[in-house]
Formats: sequence, C-alpha cells, structure tokens
Amino acid sequence: MKQILIWCVGILLGSMPLWGQSNSRTIKPFDEGWKFALGEYKNASKNGFNDRAWRTLNLPHDWSIEGENLENAPGGGNAGYFPTGIGWYRKKFDWPALNSEKQVCIEFDGIYENSEVWINGNYLGKRPGGYVSFSYELTPYLKAKNNLVAVRVDNSRQPNSRWYTGSGIYRHVRLVETQAVHLEKWGVFIYTQTIDNEKAVLKIKATVANDGKAPAGDIMLKHILRNRQGEEVASVQLPLQLNVKEKKEVEQELTVLHPELWNLEKPYLYALTTYVYVNGKESDCETNATGIRTIQYTANEGFLLNGQRVKMKGVNLHHDAGAVGAAVPERVWERRIEILQSGGCNAIRTAHNPPAPEFLDLCDRMGMLVMDEAFDEWLAGKREYTYKLYFSQWYEEDLKTMVMRDRNHPSVVMWSIGNEIPDQSTAEGPALARQMITLCHHLDPTRLVTSGNDNIAADHNAATEEFLDAFANDIIGYNYPDRYHERRELLYSIDKALHPERLVVGTETGGVGGYRAAPVTTVGEQPLIPARRRFGFPAQLIDVEQRWKYTLLNNYVIGDFMWTGIDYYGETFWPSRGAVSGYLDNCGFKKDGYYFFKSIWTDEPVLHLASDWNKEGQEGKVVQVVCFTNCGEVELFVNGKSYGSKTFEFPRKGNSGSWNTYEPGKIFTSTADLHLTWDIIYEPGEIKAVGKKADQEYIFRQVTTGAPAKLKITVDRDTIRAIPSDVVHATVEITDSDGHRVPYADNLIKFEAPGAKIIGVESGNMMDLSSVKATERKAWGGLCLAILQTDKTGTFTIKASSDQLGEAEVEIVVK
Repeated sequence: MKQILIWCVGILLGSMPLWGQSNSRTIKPFDEGWKFALGEYKNASKNGFNDRAWRTLNLPHDWSIEGENLENAPGGGNAGYFPTGIGWYRKKFDWPALNSEKQVCIEFDGIYENSEVWINGNYLGKRPGGYVSFSYELTPYLKAKNNLVAVRVDNSRQPNSRWYTGSGIYRHVRLVETQAVHLEKWGVFIYTQTIDNEKAVLKIKATVANDGKAPAGDIMLKHILRNRQGEEVASVQLPLQLNVKEKKEVEQELTVLHPELWNLEKPYLYALTTYVYVNGKESDCETNATGIRTIQYTANEGFLLNGQRVKMKGVNLHHDAGAVGAAVPERVWERRIEILQSGGCNAIRTAHNPPAPEFLDLCDRMGMLVMDEAFDEWLAGKREYTYKLYFSQWYEEDLKTMVMRDRNHPSVVMWSIGNEIPDQSTAEGPALARQMITLCHHLDPTRLVTSGNDNIAADHNAATEEFLDAFANDIIGYNYPDRYHERRELLYSIDKALHPERLVVGTETGGVGGYRAAPVTTVGEQPLIPARRRFGFPAQLIDVEQRWKYTLLNNYVIGDFMWTGIDYYGETFWPSRGAVSGYLDNCGFKKDGYYFFKSIWTDEPVLHLASDWNKEGQEGKVVQVVCFTNCGEVELFVNGKSYGSKTFEFPRKGNSGSWNTYEPGKIFTSTADLHLTWDIIYEPGEIKAVGKKADQEYIFRQVTTGAPAKLKITVDRDTIRAIPSDVVHATVEITDSDGHRVPYADNLIKFEAPGAKIIGVESGNMMDLSSVKATERKAWGGLCLAILQTDKTGTFTIKASSDQLGEAEVEIVVK
C-alpha cells in the first residue's frame, strides 16, 4: 500500500515522480552528491582517482547553461553560442543489503550526449543519443561499500544539433533493485479497448522475466486498479510458470464499472499496481498511472477523444526552459503548461525528441495532448556531427525505448518518427519509414504514426509519393502546408481531393512570434539581426489567420502545431542566443501573439491592443493600431476621441430559417481578417478599446507612461515545497509613479533571497548575453524574472532592488 499512497500524493501535488519502495522492489533516487569536472581526465573511471577538487552538485545538471556565450563557440548559433565540450561525473555509494539473488540497475532518463558509464572501473557501455532513457545492470560488479559510478559525457563534436541541447546528465537518475522473478523494464502496458455507458474494458500486457538460477513454477501475476482516493475499483490475476532465463508476455482484461474518463477538461487518472508473487510471496511490484480514454482518427472527422471531435490547437516546444537550460525542475514545466492552457492551447509536439518522463506526467495530470517525437533526422543529416552518425546502429533501439517508456501516458495520442528529414526525398526513405511505423504499431496498437514533412509539393527534393504512401494507414504530417504556390490559399484541399481517405495534421506551421519588446536591430548602419530573424506579427499574421480559418472549419484536419509556443535557445545568429518564434518569451511572459491565439482558440472574452503607447518621436505621424479580440465590435478612442468602430465575425453566420434572416447576434463585418486595425495619428496620452461580446462590454486601456519610478514584485505561488522539483517564479515589473509598466525600462535588477537559491535569471531578451546564473539582470520591456528553490522549510524573502528605483520584496512559505 505504501507505493500506491506515494503515487496518489504525487498526482495531487502534481510533480513528484513515481518513486517509492515496496516489499519487493527498491527504487532509490540517485540525483544527490555527484562530483563533476569539465574537461578530459585520464583514469577518472577508476575508484582510486582523486576527485577532491571537483565540484559537488545535484542532478539534473546542464553545464552549458552555466557558461559564457562566445561568438566563436564550436556549436555556433545552433547551440546559442553556449559552451559544450567534455565533462565527467562521479558518485560514490554503499549498497549494504547486497544480495546475489537480486538485480540492481542504474537508470538514466537522459544524458546529452555520447555518454559512457563505469561501475567500480568496469565499463558498462556507451549511449550516443542525447534524449533517450536507458539503464545498465550493476549487479556483477556491486560491493557492499565504496562503490563508484563514473560517467563521461562527450558533447564536444559540434555542431551536433540545430538548437540548444544542453550538456551533461540533465535528467533524473535512480537505482532500482528487483528480485530474480520480476517485471521487465517498461514491461507493463495498459490501454482502453472499449468504453460504453456502464463500463470500460482495459487490456493489460505484462512481461515477466525469470533471471534466477531455478525454474519458477508457482507464479501469480495480479493487477489492481485504484482510483484517485486509493480505493480498489477492479482487479485480475493469472498463474504462470517460467523456466530459467525465460520471459513471457501475458495479456489480460480488466473491466471497470462506471469509469471516470480522462479528457482535457477533467484529466482523471487511475493507478494500476502490478504484483508478481512467487510461491505466495511478493517478488515484484510496479505502479503505473493510467487514464481511461479512447482515441480515434477518421478521414472526415479528424481526431476523436472518447468519441468526441477535438481540434488540436497545438504548439511545438523544444526541451530547454530559459534560465534553467535543459535541466528543468518540474514546476518550471508546470507553470509553462498552465500559461499555454490559459491561452487555449491543448496540444504539444515535443520538437524534435522524446521529452523528460516527468513532462509527460504533467501533461497527463493537466489534460494536454502530446505528439511524442523521436528524431530530427535519419540517414541524411542536417549538421556535421548529428544523430545521422548513429542512426543505422541505434534507431530501432531508441525508437523502441521511446514507445515502450511513453505508451502508458494518456496524454500521448500520436507518435512522430521524424521532422523535416531529408530521407523523405530519397530512395531509402520509404523502407525506413515503413520499418519504423511497423515497430511502433507492434509495440503500441492504439496510436497512429506521423512525420513532419516540409517538402510536400516542393520544387526541389520533394517528398516522394512512395514515402507518403508509407503513412497511408497513419497520418501525413505537413510542415508549413501553405508554403508552396497555390497551397498558400488552398492548403490541404489539393491532396484531400486526390486522397480522400488521407489523415492530415499540421505538424509545424508559422506562428505569431517576434520580440516581446523593441529590439536593438542596428549599430549605426550595421544590422545586428539578419532579416529572417526580425519577423513579428505584421509580417505573418494574414498567413496564420488564413491557415487557422481553414483548420478550424474543416473537420478532417486533425489540428495544427505552430512554431513555437515558447522562445528557445539556439537556432540563431550572433549576437543573439536564441530564437524568438514563440508567442511566449523564454520567461513565459506573454507577447502580443499570445492574445491572437487566445482570441481564436477560446470563447473567453479577449480584447488586446498590440504594442504599447510609448512612441516618442512619432508625434503627429500615422501609426497602425492592431487589436486582437473575439469581440464582434470594437471602438477605438485616443484621448477620448473616437476613431470609429470596426467589426468582424468568425465564423460568419449564414441564413437561418428563411432567406435573409439570421440567428441573433449576426454581425455585418468590416473585415474578413481575424484582427482589427486602425491607422491613426499618434499623440501621447491614453488609447482605449471598447469591445462588445454577447451584450457585454469590455475595455482595454494603454497609456503613455512616465519615467521608471519603482519596482513591483509578484510570484506565481507564495507557498512551495522544500524539494528540488519545486520552484517559485518571481517577476519584477518596473513601473512609473502611477503603477503603469514602463515598456522601455531596462534597469539592472538585483535579487537577494537568504535561505533560498536563485537558479536562474532572465528577461526574455535574447540579445542580452549576461549570465542566467547570476543574481542580477537588466530588465527588458519593463520585466525581469528570477527562479528560486530551497531545501529548507519555513519562510524566506525574495528582495529585488535597483538603483534609483528602490526595493520590492515578497515572502514565500516553504512546506
């Protein structure tokens, strides 16, 4: 019962991993107390090596985010000009309950990249892939005292990615001890077969292995499903026998009466605990969270969740999280998902690699759909030292690992086996695609498979029909479906006419990104930012709107994943260290594009004027005012003077009942766009938008602010836990004397927090190359963020200060 109680606490608190102990299986977190050093060290894998001068730290750890951005960094703009290199980790530990009848493994959730692992000087193996989870058995080399695990991480060959990867053991590590007869790693698979008004039928596949020295003739495999309160709601058991070194996969069915379904509004989770008994004694025990739900894709209705059509309103996300780099505490991801959901986002594509397991745990708990992606390339590469070097040897094992590890997550509704792979145009591509699709379906018969194809209808190196045919019974993924020629207007309709049964999804599409605040784009006459990185919402807005109109109105389109939800490091040009394609910056601060998507993705009233009303030097000039709203009518005022009303309606109402009659609320529109604009003469003061929606009035105001005068500090939560996975986000806002945020303020903010640790500072300004691991940072657009954690219960105070602006502070309670 202890393990299930720990699981329930984890679900309620939202970010605790499924770590605990049963009578038969020991799971020991292995993150604390590692020694670390950058560079190459001869004999560092041996027990007698002297590591006293090495730094002591806890995992997860990303050493790249700690370094300086340099123009000549080997990874260049791909890595955001962060350092890479070689690093070593060492950890000593005892295992006093040594038992030759038990098996001890070390499990790594992810190391970037080319990791090699030793135990007590014995080489365990190498794993090139930087995003894959893997494990090694320690048993033959384990001692009761003074064991040493050594890990060498080689991220020196650059460039090996198109985005920031981080470096090191950047995900969790644990030790797992099991008995001779045990469940295989990721060997329990549970999914919903059918649901009706009274019951759900679940299928469970469990693989049991006998690694002992004698046959096991009296084995009982038992599954117990418990609800959120820990109450048993269903169970099933089956006897079996296993010879020495034999393993068996056993299928069973479980019937759940009156089930609570997992959906986006109420993502209800159950816990399935699987027991293995040998001669009546517990030999293994494992608990998996599961959601009862069905998924279906049809050529006419798109995606169905529990029989109801759901349009995927999605974003692409890379795996870094701003100031914490690739080593992301769970609460950082939780806050990011909360902000995305507040704007109507319901789906995430893990661009372009498997995420951390706890990320998917959060998506399960919070009700977010996931496209789980495996690779950015296959045989043909995009950079010199990328995964193409290892693909032939490792792709089957790495893909198998992703699917088996993640297939119990109800949030995962689709597998992706590639992104913009050049192999979509090669002779070898179709066979590779079919091979991987077959593997996915063999391991998981419940989900379909896709790939993000950027060259459908391309003028050169187009995706071949043979390659696309490999996905004929799955899903064709389109990257930028409106990119080529007449498809700018016709989108998927051309292919849908040719292939009526084709399932289609926008795997990667243009978004509404750009800079949150005005960037410095030139020094003198020299451009700092290449033209392709200066885009903002005016340049792409109509294209995005047209695509979303088509997506929302055509049921067969499964959905759309725009690039990107959040800014990320890498894929940039000096002197910037990151890409600004997100509608949130890398602090999670909202850009104007956030309000555009919220206005079309939600029914919640939205009224937002883009940009700001501080336009010094433009007095008397004509400026364009852009309004993102789902109010049908908006009137604009400047200093009390009306500039008239604008109207729009989407979707427009047609005749109802008889000719030239309409449902109540019909709007006769002044534009077919999904935004409103006015061209007005700028004058300082107040600009106000007054919107009307369903007979309610909404007001949005902006003012020309005064000079920076004071600081305001707010936090995402005032109570946190004293565990590494939890953090508090402290936002500092620079305001004028009337409390209005000053949109051009860039004052230096200093943070203090006795009793806590500042683990990152950011402002969202990708061109500010100062350290994110400092305790101070210049604000940008009047905002700055600090992320803090602590291991002490009680309280601590976060204080922010700035010259001439005074101080602001807030108290945090720690439990």
